[in-house]
Amino acid sequence: MPGTALRQTFSRPENDRQVMTSWERFLAGDEPSSDALRRFIDDSWRRCHGAVDPTRDQAPPPILGDALHGLLASSTDLLEASTTVLASARDFLSETGTVMVLTDAAGVVLTVAGDTSLRDPAEKIHLMPGASWSEASCGTNAIGTALEIGLPIQIHSSEHYCSGIKRWSCSASVIRDPMSQAILGAIDISGLNDSYSRHALALAVAAAGRIENRLARREMNLRYRLLDHYLERLGKAGRDGLIVFDRHGRAVKANDRAADLMTRLAKSRNDPTLTIRDLTLPWREGKLAPEKMPAWVDQDWIEPVQADGERLGSILVLPDQSALVRRTSFHEVRPVPATPTDAFSRLIGAAPNYLLAQRRARQLAKSTAPVLLLGETGVGKDAFAHAFHEMGPHHKGPFVVVNCGGFSRELLTSELFGYAEGAFTGAKRGGMTGKIEAANGGTLFLDEIGEMPLDLQPHLLRVLEAGEVYRIGENQPRKVQFRLIAATNRDLKSEVQAGRFRMDLFYRIAVTSLSLPALRDRRADIAPLADYLLGQIAARYDRAAPQIGPDMLQALERYDWPGNIRELRNALESSLLICEGDVLTPEHLPLDLCAPHVFVPEAPPPRMRRGQPAGTGRTRGDHARDPGASGQPDIRRTRSGDRQKHAVCETGTVRVEGKRGDPAHRAKLTPQR
Repeated sequence: MPGTALRQTFSRPENDRQVMTSWERFLAGDEPSSDALRRFIDDSWRRCHGAVDPTRDQAPPPILGDALHGLLASSTDLLEASTTVLASARDFLSETGTVMVLTDAAGVVLTVAGDTSLRDPAEKIHLMPGASWSEASCGTNAIGTALEIGLPIQIHSSEHYCSGIKRWSCSASVIRDPMSQAILGAIDISGLNDSYSRHALALAVAAAGRIENRLARREMNLRYRLLDHYLERLGKAGRDGLIVFDRHGRAVKANDRAADLMTRLAKSRNDPTLTIRDLTLPWREGKLAPEKMPAWVDQDWIEPVQADGERLGSILVLPDQSALVRRTSFHEVRPVPATPTDAFSRLIGAAPNYLLAQRRARQLAKSTAPVLLLGETGVGKDAFAHAFHEMGPHHKGPFVVVNCGGFSRELLTSELFGYAEGAFTGAKRGGMTGKIEAANGGTLFLDEIGEMPLDLQPHLLRVLEAGEVYRIGENQPRKVQFRLIAATNRDLKSEVQAGRFRMDLFYRIAVTSLSLPALRDRRADIAPLADYLLGQIAARYDRAAPQIGPDMLQALERYDWPGNIRELRNALESSLLICEGDVLTPEHLPLDLCAPHVFVPEAPPPRMRRGQPAGTGRTRGDHARDPGASGQPDIRRTRSGDRQKHAVCETGTVRVEGKRGDPAHRAKLTPQR
């Protein structure tokens, strides 16, 4: 992004007073006339003028009940792709005074995750599921303005159009369909004004990128399955033309005869000639036929393709003049039989405690008994779950994943159990198969099971004990058989004692358990893991992977990694994005990785002794020359009012800058005892 565009993208809090004056002048009918007012903000104010009440202090009331349930159900793909990002937000945004907000393309909030202390202020302005934060509803704000201009944007304090929202600071980036580039929604980082950070917008952009990548992987997987069927159908085509359309109605493949036959058919009916690229067959969920078909297309020529009850797309069969093709029934794609291999050997790690976990996992994988995976967030429980499935008796069946902490209670209910047609307003025609039912004959992986609402737990227990599931709105049970793998970073025994988790369900899912070591407990694995992850990340951005310099590697190996492998991946991705050379150095690391408490010395540092107190004239250089000079961090006030901490360690002075709530500010000096 060019420098001028970047300056338009980021807010400058030091200009807040001037921007407020410009806003007052604008409402009074005068021109803002201030260099401090960014063009994006000026344009947004003009769009809002006369359409939005500038005294508004909250979004319109959110939709509730069936209407909200229908909205969430229609956004299933986006919500599922966002699950891991939102799970990370719950971990890494806690105590930062910020939340991550996911919306649809209209700016309606789908879910919110992050610092729970912000829940009351957020609900007061209706920053909650079901509320619309479009520009037309709330004036200039990061969500609505980003959706309006299609670009990342940061809106701080007085830049908001409505006076009641000016105490907030927001950063948002749009989420685009990886195939059509249409806007699907937005991801936003919001907090009160004192939580402002330029890094919040970088986080929003990175989060949107991760969601788009997950959407792209899912779409490509569906396309590969669709094209497998096309190759099978190609052998029976004869002289017919074949055009393959994905589930969104976009043409993705055609045989050699298709273009010529399409032109001839269109001319024979005096219809305008189209190229294959221009031809679309949009097919909405629940409809019996595509919409807006060209007049020369006979509905009998369209063959829908389905797999496991999910529509993958369709094939348009263009007959030659000597044959008439009749529409066939729905084509079901049969899964290719898989051969179990040693899936655990693909997991990277050679530390003794990690190899011990792998050996125990290989033994447990042979049975169908439920397994409870235990470990901190980001240790790789999902990778172990995949390996359990591939090595288990149900490896030929589906592997279905549900993140119990990634959905609201209402959506989680329908995701797990499914629903019948007409069960609620907005329900899909024909109903929806729940994840439990979809896992029949395979493996159901319930991630973050400790987050499951207490009132849903007895329903899951009944499924596990009876082997049958009821869809919402149905009275007839459906038989299911699957292997259950659950995962959590909570101490479920403590949760049981606290009354937040049912004891009977705990003993049902924890028939066997496996604890996975934290990354800081297997530091020897950091180097190979970093190399592997960096290669993956670089391939995703279509660039060569830089080398990890020795200083960078030392910093990685000495960091405490509270977020484990997930945090390592995020740190490497952030470093790669700002690296312009071919070697990563510590300067490329995120700022919060430089905090003193996260470095683990190879040898105990000299014991800190009481010395001259802070603020008595010692300079930063004095501290660096005399690491034992003070037993307390030197806290000073800068001109901007931010706090700086100078903490002494054996490598010299480490400076951590940031306001209260920033990840770097949360770092604490831990003296050697």
